[in-house]
Amino acid sequence: MAAGEDSEGQRAGANHREREILDALRLAGGSGRIPFLARQLQVSEETIRRNIRALERDGLVTKVHGGVHLKDTAGEQPLHFRMGENPEAKRAIAARVATLIADGDSLFLDIGSTTAFIAVALQKHRDLFVVTNSVAVAHTLAGRNGNRVFLAGGELRAHDGGAFGADALAFIRRFTVRHAILSTTAVNAQAGFMLADMEEADLSRVAGDCAEQRIVVADSGKFGRSAPIVPAPPDRYDMLVTNQPPPVDIAAMLHIHAIKLVLA
Repeated sequence: MAAGEDSEGQRAGANHREREILDALRLAGGSGRIPFLARQLQVSEETIRRNIRALERDGLVTKVHGGVHLKDTAGEQPLHFRMGENPEAKRAIAARVATLIADGDSLFLDIGSTTAFIAVALQKHRDLFVVTNSVAVAHTLAGRNGNRVFLAGGELRAHDGGAFGADALAFIRRFTVRHAILSTTAVNAQAGFMLADMEEADLSRVAGDCAEQRIVVADSGKFGRSAPIVPAPPDRYDMLVTNQPPPVDIAAMLHIHAIKLVLA
């Protein structure tokens, strides 16, 4: 076989693999981690990485740490994908938050991946009054130990099972809870806590207004990042629960705005 023919054959094989990767990503909801794709396609992780580099050059996917998502779904990643990012840190944060919640407390939990871990950590608590816009949170805590769970209505988003929009906002405004436990995309020394999605920001702001205490939960990977939307000024929040001490500039921001730092 001539060298040119061999190269063409190799490229055809690569194109076939790239199509398989795109199909696997679509079936997984638009995102996937490298080990998951390697298992699905029964090839090495290096083969997946090599093909992903080619797909990224073609503008079809975007690489993220440890994984990839389709270019046309480059907004918020699906919940199952985010659950796989820094899971040990999120479990530690969840366990620490669970110590701050007493039996019988009232709380709001949003649709973040860390709050999904928190819901699991709260499964042994009793008589909780839970307001949420997350199907995952409601499923985890409803029907357990005398809990009362109130799930906001409206259309559920496909990638995270969250309810948003005017109906969800009006529903949440009907409650006053002790704790609002809120996710964030970025912890920024200048802006404070930031989100990438306008609907999430609107809901986070309303939920915070309906709570006596606003607790932000974020793993250390969020430190120093930036996102387009600031749901509320930093002084509207009471506590940050995270897994590592923040950088000096973020620690100063927390101090200036009297936000209590709790380490998991």
